[in-house]
Amino acid sequence: MVPSVLSTGLAVLNISEGNRVTEFILLSFPCPREMQILLFAVFSLTYVLTLMGNGSIIWAVRLDQQLHTPMYILLANFSFLEICYTNTTVPNMLANFLSESKTISFTACFLQFYFFFSTGITESFLLSLMAFDRYLAICQPLHYPTIMTGHFCIKLVLLCWVTGFLCFTIPIYFMSQLPFCGPNVIDHFICDPGPLMALTCIHASGIELSFSIIPSLAIFLTFPFILGSYTLVFRAVLRVPSASGRKKAFSTCGSHLTVVSLFFGSVLVMYITPTSGHTATTQKIITLFYSVFTPLVNPIIYSLRNKEMKNALRKVQMSMKILPNK
Repeated sequence: MVPSVLSTGLAVLNISEGNRVTEFILLSFPCPREMQILLFAVFSLTYVLTLMGNGSIIWAVRLDQQLHTPMYILLANFSFLEICYTNTTVPNMLANFLSESKTISFTACFLQFYFFFSTGITESFLLSLMAFDRYLAICQPLHYPTIMTGHFCIKLVLLCWVTGFLCFTIPIYFMSQLPFCGPNVIDHFICDPGPLMALTCIHASGIELSFSIIPSLAIFLTFPFILGSYTLVFRAVLRVPSASGRKKAFSTCGSHLTVVSLFFGSVLVMYITPTSGHTATTQKIITLFYSVFTPLVNPIIYSLRNKEMKNALRKVQMSMKILPNK
């Protein structure tokens, strides 16, 4: 299966305009056809469950007036971001499982690259904002209502989105202008900067460096900020006299920290540790973890120990039962 795909890829080098590559071949997970069908079924189910889980949280926050607070507005935005994040990779991966050629156009490849990394950077900013919200709510409870108003919360969310989508605009534009002479085979299921840079005709060290610096800056600015915020939060929670109050605060913050650990843990392994130590298979598995697995489990983590969210999700379930009867 692998040699046939490779030979097809090398033979179908759609090159025009003086040996310029016009499409790439994403090898994804080379395996027999039957296994490709099985993977398609598994990831299709994962995709549907991810959309349903995150969509339910968005709908629950919209439906329940009690959840119209900054904490749940941020959670709804985070769920929407997870849907966007998943949509940058999974639909193309599913189509790839059923495709014989496994090709992706030059433009589609760079668009996927841009949206995948932009949503990833936005996620790190949004997780920081959620940590800041919990810090204000628990450590500065008297000032919280006046500082974290609904309008201010929405402005901060927009700032996260705009900043996240601006970070990679210039590096990706310049990278797309580089000459790609072939071969055009990428041993991955997404258009990742490492495999893409390996296919260029010239060595662009400045562009390569930018793709190392931007994620590193985002991680090393946001991750310590999140840890610092939750350290202060836990110190404040330990001083709460009420046992039920401590339990509720620990439950909420524990959910946030679990999501943070899943996301930043896999990203740190992927982009901060030396890439030379990772085989292509390892890179695919790690990328699958933070791009497919975490968006699937995040709704479960956030709703499992949150009484308000559980009640809101029950209302969503009830509304879905009533709608067909109308």
